[in-house]
Amino acid sequence: MAVAHDAGRDELAAYLALAAVPGIGAARLRTLVAAFGSARGACAAPWGALAALPGFTRAAATAVRGAAPAAGRAVLERLDRLGAAVLLPDDPRFPPLLREIPEPPALLYVWGDPALLARPAAAFVGSRRHSAYGAAAVQLLAGGVARAGAVVVSGMARGIDALAHAAALDAGGASVGVLGNGFGVVYPAANRALYERMASCGCLVTELPPGERPHAGAFPRRNRLISGLAGVTVVVEAAPGSGALITADCALEQGRSVLAVPGPITSPTSLGCNKLIQQGAKPALAPGDILEELGLPGAAAPLQLGDAGGAGKAPAGPPSPPRDLTELQRRLWEALAAEPRHVDALVAAAGGAAGAAGAVLTALTELEMRGLVTQEPGMRFRLR
Repeated sequence: MAVAHDAGRDELAAYLALAAVPGIGAARLRTLVAAFGSARGACAAPWGALAALPGFTRAAATAVRGAAPAAGRAVLERLDRLGAAVLLPDDPRFPPLLREIPEPPALLYVWGDPALLARPAAAFVGSRRHSAYGAAAVQLLAGGVARAGAVVVSGMARGIDALAHAAALDAGGASVGVLGNGFGVVYPAANRALYERMASCGCLVTELPPGERPHAGAFPRRNRLISGLAGVTVVVEAAPGSGALITADCALEQGRSVLAVPGPITSPTSLGCNKLIQQGAKPALAPGDILEELGLPGAAAPLQLGDAGGAGKAPAGPPSPPRDLTELQRRLWEALAAEPRHVDALVAAAGGAAGAAGAVLTALTELEMRGLVTQEPGMRFRLR
């Protein structure tokens, strides 16, 4: 995806340079461009003219005078190398829901498919230290929402965030990850495989320029984008005071719906969710509850959290493998679709050539890290 904008590359570079000035947010950027006719004009404006603008201090004028369009050009060159883009608010690809929030972003860096940013979306947030129940809940809900055609948005953190992204992609759906750092920085490092998968199969977005490291102040601002990109925010597991509840507060301030997954009253990570429900939040018991908030009622089967194979139900057909599996991973998936198998049987199914055992174990580890395969005692594997 090439970097492009109607204002031209030099104008875009000047805009990026101004956006990087500390304290220059979207409102001041609009003032600068309106006052001087363009970002390039603002970069070249006299100090006195800048200081005379409404809301600009002498220090702000000095900071604007120090903006270097060359730094903006360096950002564009790095985006070119990545195959990423930057969207300004007047770009037709800019997420329409973000234009409506308080403090909308002055720009959005995008890596992946920007068309996903205009589709109905549900945000999923929750604990990094989730329970097995929370993992099962987010996989059921995010996977169901994605299969119905809605986009799953989350923050690319460990735990519930990562599970939500993976569940959406594994279901053949779409996902948008909102970063608290710039492109080229993988944080947390354990999510590198997910990061690469999202860039190629989904979409990554951030307000921060390529290469910028995460810092404490970036995450509250990231949280407002997570909720701002979605019509509804679903809190899966959250302890009191957690970042997930901060995102829920952002959603409410933005006039968006908040749903919560109920949990055991003895679970610390369910206290926040249960409190939200007590305060009037709608419980998220099935994908249909979320889809209804998006104006998509009936788009998914009314699957309940306890519907994972109870007695008396018709047996489900074999699941479909995710579309981005390697050839070897797909062969292993197909071998495990019928029944659990010992690793020796899987090596034989993979062809049994020299070196096959190592390749099979590596592929199984990758599938296990994605939550698609689990290992049983005795080196037997099965699909999850």
